[in-house]
Amino acid sequence: MCTAIDYTAGDHYFGRNLDLDRSCGETVTITPRRYPFRFRRAGTLEEHYALIGMALVAENYPLYYDATNEKGLSMAGLNFPASARYGPGREGGDDISPFELIPWLLGQCADLAQARELLSRVHLADIPFSGKLPLAPLHWLIADRTGALVAEPVEGGLRLCEDPVGVLTNEPPFDYHLLRLRDHMQLTREAPRSAFAQGLALEPYCLGMGAVGLPGDLSSASRFVRAAFTKLNSVSGPTEGERVGQFFHILGSVAQTRGCARAGEGGWEITVYSSCCNTDRGIYYYTTYGDRRISAVALRREDLDGGELVSYPLAGEEDIRFQN
Repeated sequence: MCTAIDYTAGDHYFGRNLDLDRSCGETVTITPRRYPFRFRRAGTLEEHYALIGMALVAENYPLYYDATNEKGLSMAGLNFPASARYGPGREGGDDISPFELIPWLLGQCADLAQARELLSRVHLADIPFSGKLPLAPLHWLIADRTGALVAEPVEGGLRLCEDPVGVLTNEPPFDYHLLRLRDHMQLTREAPRSAFAQGLALEPYCLGMGAVGLPGDLSSASRFVRAAFTKLNSVSGPTEGERVGQFFHILGSVAQTRGCARAGEGGWEITVYSSCCNTDRGIYYYTTYGDRRISAVALRREDLDGGELVSYPLAGEEDIRFQN
């Protein structure tokens, strides 16, 4: 399970929690403009926009979980196990495997408008990366400063949904999550006013009672509501540190703690990493379950005209600062 959000506070930010029972060896990976993306049925992108994000690099190919390109367009794939449908290729469109979708889209599109146009003709084909790496059932959050879009491969083709909330979790499909927000439309960050009964004066006894009823469980439906409420009511400070820190606090409201959600025999779902990319500056920040200190990799400090991948292993051990 996972949660992704986009957030504007001065600069534009995009990131996600990756919730799994283990790390798969992912790294912060920069793909420069001249690294050739060779697609199974759609030719080769010899030159493209540079990308930064989290990826599992297999056979020198970046399998991105989430990424941002140098123009500020961002994308994240999230688990969508019950509804995702991939089919055979068809005539009259671009056949793209789901593992190719992030580089295919971010490599060519400068903004959300271009992404919508390119997605209108894509066919997500059932082509695994390899026998050892089968396709994951996914849907995607795509965003830039102008807005957010959800792409869901369902029965009948790829469905595109405008996302006015800027949040995505997992199952059910996105339209359900938007509808369910109406069940919580009474929530407020303000002190509630008594409407229990006419003539009965009731006063709140602590702060935060306007959000009584905000879901607190770990299901994807509840995480969507909680992330949306937290993000849309978030107030950030003016500095980069305050904005990035606030972003991680938003993701922290829906993070997974080891021991609270069993994932198979002997396993537990955890938030393997949380990411926050300043899409205007091309700086990718992250924390891991084992190290909550914020680390950063800057896209523009690398040679973006190169042809080789650049990868940075993730910090893994808690960095504790003694003050005495």
